[in-house]
Amino acid sequence: MLKVKNLKKYFEINQGFFDKEKKYIKAVDDISFELKKGETLAIVGESGCGKSTTGKTILRLHEKTSGDVIFNGIHIHDISKEELRQLRPKMQMIFQDPFSSLNPRMNIEKIIGEALLEHKLVSTNEIKDKVLEVANSCGLSSYHLQKKPSEFSGGQRQRIGIARALALNPELIVCDEPVSALDVSIQSQIINLLMESQEKYNLSYLFISHDLSVVKHIANRVAVMYLGSMVEIAPKDELYKNPVHPYTKALLSAIPIPDPTIKKDRIILKGDIPSPSNPPNGCKFHTRCPYSMKVCKEIAPTYKSIGDNHLVACHLV
Repeated sequence: MLKVKNLKKYFEINQGFFDKEKKYIKAVDDISFELKKGETLAIVGESGCGKSTTGKTILRLHEKTSGDVIFNGIHIHDISKEELRQLRPKMQMIFQDPFSSLNPRMNIEKIIGEALLEHKLVSTNEIKDKVLEVANSCGLSSYHLQKKPSEFSGGQRQRIGIARALALNPELIVCDEPVSALDVSIQSQIINLLMESQEKYNLSYLFISHDLSVVKHIANRVAVMYLGSMVEIAPKDELYKNPVHPYTKALLSAIPIPDPTIKKDRIILKGDIPSPSNPPNGCKFHTRCPYSMKVCKEIAPTYKSIGDNHLVACHLV
């Protein structure tokens, strides 16, 4: 359903008056993957690795620098703004911050129904019934609809954000860290709601997160990003059972185990993350990798298949 081919998104850095050479932050640097109908692909990595920029560029909230984003055979970045507007209901986003992503001046009925009226998906007479139907499916009641966002908790606000996305009957939803701002007790409720909605409406999710313990419950496949590049992609069970890239192993070692009697070997990465405006030559991870070799500093690794749809970009393979 979704194909991303060699996608790049660079942001130009404003230089001084006498600095003629242009410099760029390479937020997304040549990534490729596919997403099937009804599947959840999780993109994980440290903060600043380009996860959210990837999601926004796919939805054309950012214009690409190069590459292709193909949704149901349509090249998203090559169509006109009017054609993109007609396609928008099929591609929605759930934002990370449930506090700033809702208009504080509007009540919940208007927030959920605004896009329905804008895209003329329902008539004015049907809007209340449609909004109530979607709100109920997300655990909200009729008396909630006349309230404003300031009267709700973080978990309830995220339910409103999910209802707003589901109201348009989308096929693809980009979930940009939808539970990271919530209490742990509320996170499970929102994850369950997303999974129930996926099964009910046959949705495809691009689930962006830095929490691998959350990803384990919702994803079918997992892609690991580091400094704008994807270093490993595999089915969920295969990745958790058999991580290959040193960066993936370090991320998995940081997942806490709820049993104090089990001692886990934590892999501590040394050094700081390099600047995305000046990434290292060769493998971007070589400055922090405990297994770095000479070839890692000179040649960027390409994807290698190690079976079972498991791809790794590492010279150790």
